[in-house]
Amino acid sequence: MSKRLFQIVTDSSADMPAEYYTENDVVCVNLGFTLEGENYLGLDGKFIETKEFYKLLRQGAMPTTTQVTPKNAKNQLEKLVEAGKDVLVLAFSSGLSGTCSSFQVAAKELMEEYPDRKIEVVDGLCASMGQGLLVDYIIKKAEEGATLEDTKAYAEEIKMQMCHEFTVDDLYHLKRGGRVSITTAFVGSILKIKPIMHVDNAGRLVAVGKAMGRKKSIHTLVENMDKAQIIQAGEPIFISHGDCMEDVEYLKKLLAEKYPQNPVTVHYVGPVIGSHSGAGTVALFYRGKAREL
Repeated sequence: MSKRLFQIVTDSSADMPAEYYTENDVVCVNLGFTLEGENYLGLDGKFIETKEFYKLLRQGAMPTTTQVTPKNAKNQLEKLVEAGKDVLVLAFSSGLSGTCSSFQVAAKELMEEYPDRKIEVVDGLCASMGQGLLVDYIIKKAEEGATLEDTKAYAEEIKMQMCHEFTVDDLYHLKRGGRVSITTAFVGSILKIKPIMHVDNAGRLVAVGKAMGRKKSIHTLVENMDKAQIIQAGEPIFISHGDCMEDVEYLKKLLAEKYPQNPVTVHYVGPVIGSHSGAGTVALFYRGKAREL
């Protein structure tokens, strides 16, 4: 029987499967995006299969994304406090989105309106399944019967241990989002240079290296993990990807050789993050000593 004393909430930037949220009693608030004139996800948007999203991306579609607004955040959280629940929100990095700020505004307003309820918001400083990994650790802490305050403190303690290693196959979307220059994108594409990126201590996606060719870039992700990881047997490793399962299988093979006692969970980079990282992204997430060594 669960010993959880409060409701855990996150947002769809965590890129976890829908069934994960259901199975673990986590409320997920959707960010939205616009693709070819249609609104998707959010509170009132349509749904699109992720594989179809990447098909359209490869055909040249250029989606734009929207954060969770204070109004949407308040609407979602109010349902929970009205039901008598205290809430812990694990939000998308403030270094990449205003979503965390929206949750903070909503929490402040609701606690004034419902003084008997507690709402705590953690700026996860994480993205994609790095945020999902933080949620996973926090679920386990909450299941032990930890209080809302103790669980928030634990989240603040470990969030800098949620290490993110990314590589992308196509620099176009990073160039469009201002992550790399036009010159870097052009030269990199011609020479098949693949950037190595991570999420830094401020929760921003930054370049930390480069590799010649796809397989070398995937090896570099694992090499970086070898230097930073502090995982024990049984602790999870997460992989998210932009519709490139062949590359994921290669990464899984490398991980199985080095970390056979650690379960690996794989899921898509969702459309909101994928709008900025593009098709062919491979990302690796694990608990490490620190993000910046």
